Amino acid sequence: MSNALTHSQVIITFAVMKLVNETWYLLKKEVLLEWRSKYAFNGVLLYVVSTVFVCYISLNLNPGFSNSSGYPIVWNVLFWIIMLFASVNAIAKSFMQESKSRLLYYYSIASPQAIILSKTIYNILLMALLSTLALVVFKVFFPNTLGDPLYYFLAVLLGSVSFSTVFTMISAIASKAGNNGTLMAILSFPVIIPVILVLIKLSKSAMDGVDRSFFYGNIGVLCAINAIVIATALLLFPYLWRD
Repeated sequence: MSNALTHSQVIITFAVMKLVNETWYLLKKEVLLEWRSKYAFNGVLLYVVSTVFVCYISLNLNPGFSNSSGYPIVWNVLFWIIMLFASVNAIAKSFMQESKSRLLYYYSIASPQAIILSKTIYNILLMALLSTLALVVFKVFFPNTLGDPLYYFLAVLLGSVSFSTVFTMISAIASKAGNNGTLMAILSFPVIIPVILVLIKLSKSAMDGVDRSFFYGNIGVLCAINAIVIATALLLFPYLWRD
C-alpha cells in the first residue's frame, strides 16, 4: 500500500512539475513576443490616455462639477468603464490572433491546461501594469481624494485579475466559434456584470475610507469568482482544444 501511494505521489508530482514548466515557458514566450512588438500594450495605453483626455475635455465643459457631491461617484464609475473596455481590447485577441498552424504547434508541445494558464497569467500581468498606469493618468487629469489609497489600489489589482480571467476564458471559447466577437460579448456579459458591481462597491468603499473590515466580504466574492472561472477554464479548455 505504501509503495503504491508513493508511486502515485511521484506521478502527481511529475505531472505538476511538467505543467509548471510548460506554463513558465509559454508565459516567457508571450512576454517576449509582446516585448518585441508591444502591440497590445501600446494600443491599449493609447486607448486609455485618449479616452481619459476626451472625458477631461467633456467634464471641463461643465465648470463646478468637480466640486459637486456626485463627482466622486462619477469619477469611480468612469474609471471602471474605461478599464472594462481597455480589458476587452487587450484580452480579446488572446486566442483570436493565433493562427491555426500556431495552435496546432502548441497542441503538439504543451498541455491545454498550460496554454490557458499561461494566457491567463500573461493577461493578468498586462492588465495589472495597464491598470496602474491608467490610475496614475486618471488621477492626473481628474484629481480626487481617496480615503484609503492602498485598498483602492488593491481593488484595481483585483479588477485586473477578474477581467483577465473572465475575458481569457471567453476569448478561448469565441476563438473556437470562428473568432466571433459578438459571441464573446454575449458570453462575457452575464459574468462580467457581477464583477463590475462588486468592484464599484469595493472601490467606492475604499474611496470613502470606510473601516477595512467591510472590504473582506467583497474581496472574498471577487476571489471566489476568479477561482470558479479559472477552475472552469481548466476543465473546459481541454475539450475545446480537441476540436
